[in-house]
Amino acid sequence: MERKNPFNYIEEKVAEFQKSQWGRRLRIGSGVAWNLLLLFAVTGVLLGIFAGSAGAGYFASLVNKEPLRTKEEMRQTVLTYEETSELYFADGVYLGKVNADIERRETKLDDVSPHLINAVLATEDEYFDEHGGIVPKAILRGLFQDVTNADSQTGGSTLTQQLIKNQILTNEVSYERKAKEILLAMRLEKFMKKEEILEAYLNIIPYGRNASGQNIAGVATAAEGLFGVTPKELNLPQAAYIAGLPQAPFLYTPFYSGQRGMKTPEELEPGIERMKTVLYRMKETGYISKDEYEQAVVYNITKDFKKPEKRATERYPFLTPEIQLNAVEILARILAEKDGIDPARLDEESELLSKYKQLASRDLETGGYRIHSTIQKDLYDRFQEIKNNFEYYGPTLTETEVDSETGEPVEKLNPVEVGSVAVENGSGRILAFVGGRDHQIEQTNHATNAFRQVGSSVKPLLVYGPAIEFGFIGAGSPVVDVWANIGGWKPKNFVASRQYGIVPAREALAKSYNLAAVRTLGKIADKDPTQFLDKMGYDRIQDFQRNVPSAALGVYSASVQQNVGGFSTLANGGKYVEPYMIERIEDSEGNLVYEHKAEPVEVFSPQTAYIVTDMLRDTTTSGTATVMRQDLNFRPDIAAKSGTTNDFKDVWMMGYNPNVTLGVWLGYDNQQKYSLSRMTSRDLQPSTRVNKLFARLMNVMNEVSPDIVAAGERFQQPEGVVTRSFCGISGLAPSKACQAAGLVRADLFNAHTFVPNKPDDSFGGTSGGAYVVAGGTRYQALPSTPKEFVRSGAAGISKSFVDRMLAPYGGDPAGLFPSGSRFGSNIVSSRSYSGIAGAPVAPGAAHSGNNITWSNSPSADVVGYYVYKDGSKIASVAYGGSYSVSASAPGAYSVRAVDITGELSGPSNVIKIDAPEPKEEPKDKKPQENKPSGSGDDKKPADKKEENKPEKDKTDKNQDGNKDDSKDDGNNGNDKNNGEGNGNNDNGEDSGDGA
Repeated sequence: MERKNPFNYIEEKVAEFQKSQWGRRLRIGSGVAWNLLLLFAVTGVLLGIFAGSAGAGYFASLVNKEPLRTKEEMRQTVLTYEETSELYFADGVYLGKVNADIERRETKLDDVSPHLINAVLATEDEYFDEHGGIVPKAILRGLFQDVTNADSQTGGSTLTQQLIKNQILTNEVSYERKAKEILLAMRLEKFMKKEEILEAYLNIIPYGRNASGQNIAGVATAAEGLFGVTPKELNLPQAAYIAGLPQAPFLYTPFYSGQRGMKTPEELEPGIERMKTVLYRMKETGYISKDEYEQAVVYNITKDFKKPEKRATERYPFLTPEIQLNAVEILARILAEKDGIDPARLDEESELLSKYKQLASRDLETGGYRIHSTIQKDLYDRFQEIKNNFEYYGPTLTETEVDSETGEPVEKLNPVEVGSVAVENGSGRILAFVGGRDHQIEQTNHATNAFRQVGSSVKPLLVYGPAIEFGFIGAGSPVVDVWANIGGWKPKNFVASRQYGIVPAREALAKSYNLAAVRTLGKIADKDPTQFLDKMGYDRIQDFQRNVPSAALGVYSASVQQNVGGFSTLANGGKYVEPYMIERIEDSEGNLVYEHKAEPVEVFSPQTAYIVTDMLRDTTTSGTATVMRQDLNFRPDIAAKSGTTNDFKDVWMMGYNPNVTLGVWLGYDNQQKYSLSRMTSRDLQPSTRVNKLFARLMNVMNEVSPDIVAAGERFQQPEGVVTRSFCGISGLAPSKACQAAGLVRADLFNAHTFVPNKPDDSFGGTSGGAYVVAGGTRYQALPSTPKEFVRSGAAGISKSFVDRMLAPYGGDPAGLFPSGSRFGSNIVSSRSYSGIAGAPVAPGAAHSGNNITWSNSPSADVVGYYVYKDGSKIASVAYGGSYSVSASAPGAYSVRAVDITGELSGPSNVIKIDAPEPKEEPKDKKPQENKPSGSGDDKKPADKKEENKPEKDKTDKNQDGNKDDSKDDGNNGNDKNNGEGNGNNDNGEDSGDGA
């Protein structure tokens, strides 16, 4: 039997089935299904291509505005991140961060704990070492969650993407930003190594707040700010805590903002739970073992948190901003110079200066500079301690103000403020300062930025220093302290009723006589002595104030720093070295950006500087700084000058030794309303207060920095300073007449400018040495002056001498040698005094024991008195003598005043002395018996009768002895313009000091 082919057999069966009804149906259905399948497949492919094209087109549209960045541009942008600048005391002692919105300090990857690196990778980017900038499945997952609005948002950004977002793009939530982020992340991976990307990420990511409540970024700042360790010293739990912060930094951070300290345990819990999550991720990804995980997850992280601390601005509220201000000034000039602008233009164009200060301020906040100051930390801290504990400031005044926000009345405190600066003379380094009493009450830095009238502290710098430099005087040359009327302004001394006449310049300076300073300035005003202040950095002098008479009393305003700079010029041998606070500035890499270089300015010659210094030594031994010297607990070679202004609105004490200069100021901020003269009986005089505070600060300087103070060093007298003899009243070479009068003196001179060679010409008055005394003042006798009142033995002086000494303002010649003058016993003024018209006023007489006594006549021209008995003159008594004459004999006694012209007053009241009653002779002459004292046989005293005082003569003399205002207002010291008030002019000019 023929066997059939099996394939043929199958084909036949299939054919038969297809011819059947079921076969025909299946063939039709399968064909349709296949065609549909092919249709769907083709459609799907077409749709996929369309969707891909559309997606690619959409993606392209999102990034089409993003510029194509070069490798250098991207690296520069990513690796340039804001870093907070740091401040340092002298010698590299760390102070703190500058004020900035966020603190950040750069660190290197090698200086970061492996625990922290592993924690970051496990939490933020598990595939960091494998991907090329993005993880597609993470992006799709994130996209799906976003489109579906899923509750769980796991995120899909790699470290590279986060770096792009923070450094190149923004935190904007949009598909456009995300598309750019993806594109740039992939591009960045081609330009930077993985280690560089990781290091940059660790330096830029925000980590919440530190223990001071300051916003922080970067792991170095986080490690120090949260745990007080370096990033390399972090243990596993600490590293996990920090790594978990970026997800929600302000939720997880353990500290509140500001100075509110650490959060409550409940508020710390989210951060701790986040730390545990990080630890779990590290275990799951194999970075730590199960044992390490179990130990770390129960670790009490709260015990490691740093104790809350104050920021630098709160620990040093006056110092920190001052260093920043100085740094901004320096950086502004550096930035301007980089832009091709001459830094000198900043001094002339305020808008340009403001622009570059703003740029410099931003640069300081974010540039990562290291600002090294000159401030000695230990000394600065002790200065604040002295300031806080000083008990003699005076009363803190209060006033009620209305709060601008609440409308409620509030009490405002007005304490006596303080400013002080200490500098090293040779270098100009500011070693320490006191900025104010309480920064919370008043933020003004009274050491550097409060400009107040300098008062009498200006005298050595504006008056006596220039006078010596111009060759006008030597240290002991005579200067004139006599009242003057200068265009209606009548300056006075601290004791307004006193004028000291001709005095040595060193005494006038040491005791701060105002009239002497005003008159001395007047003699050199045409030489522009204000130029010396210009060279010493006094930049607040107005044109209308230059060289005017009142300038001698310190109408100029200056800061304590500026005034200290002026006095350190004298200590530096006449060279001005500007005080400074910034030693150097470095960038974040340690490269030198700026270093201070002193540029001394020649102001005075070394000879003049030494002579003024020698004069100011006297201030501490016999002048206005004796309290300061008494309070010093060491004995430096110190020179000093005090200063006060009108009504004690300001008091100053400036002092220096060869190495350091210290200045102290006290006063109320509201000088229009308050002055230091407002005090209780318990308060010290303002000048005493500033003396004492100066001494305490100086003592601390010697204690803390003895090597800088060098208390044993003394000022060295330079060549050209010589000692010469001179006539004490003229300053010229001694004449025979001067020698005969005992007026030869010797003192220091600057041989390069002036020594007394010209012969003295002060003597030769027309009346020789004949003089009288009236009202305590010597006058040349008149021909009509009664001889019994004329005195002799003094040298008469010439009118030309008087005119020269009183120039340029004139004045009463009698004032040259007032009562108490050191030259008064040897000199009589050339002033001829004709007295006051009319007879003098009679004195009042009285009986005292066996004497007749009387008081001075109120008339100012009285030179003596005649005493009469029964109408006959029995005695003559000169002015200033003993106003008492014996009156033992009975009779009628009276006294008459005699003026310089010889005219007599009317008689005083008459004092009658009766003759004693005669004793009765006993009839029987018996021996006297002893009787007890107090018996009735005692003699009765003679009767004394006093007649009524006669009416005063009706003359044009005032009852109080002052001359009529229409007369010559010269000379007796009782004029109403001379005998009262404090001598301040209406413009509030300085009345000087003397205390």
